Amino acid sequence: MLPNQAKVYFTFCSAKKDDSLRGSSEEVPPEVLYTSQRVRSFVSTCKRKSVRWAIFSDEYGIWFPEVKHRWYDTSPDDAVGRFRELLADFDQKLKDFDQICFCPGVGTGRIHHLYKRLIRESSLKDKISTRYFMDIV
Repeated sequence: MLPNQAKVYFTFCSAKKDDSLRGSSEEVPPEVLYTSQRVRSFVSTCKRKSVRWAIFSDEYGIWFPEVKHRWYDTSPDDAVGRFRELLADFDQKLKDFDQICFCPGVGTGRIHHLYKRLIRESSLKDKISTRYFMDIV
């Protein structure tokens, strides 16, 4: 168990993925699949600070680093139709944490309404705060 188990940090996934895995049956952890600078910076910061982290995947929901999945091509727009399923996954997987820190990243631009809605409608919303990467402790 990592320090700060009562706290978890998460960011949303990225369309930029390792295309060498496209069409493959190979399953990898999120830090291998996502290649965007934002996700890589988030993962690097969390590892350096030894904190619990996850990625919110438009396909798989909350995705912890010890879990492996296949490459996928689901956008936030595609995932909107599965919102209730993804919300239930989010609430179930994060329910045991005392603090849930959403880290969208600096200069992310607009945050897709799927992620805003997820935070707004989560049964855990009172535990959720927004943080910058530099505030990860």
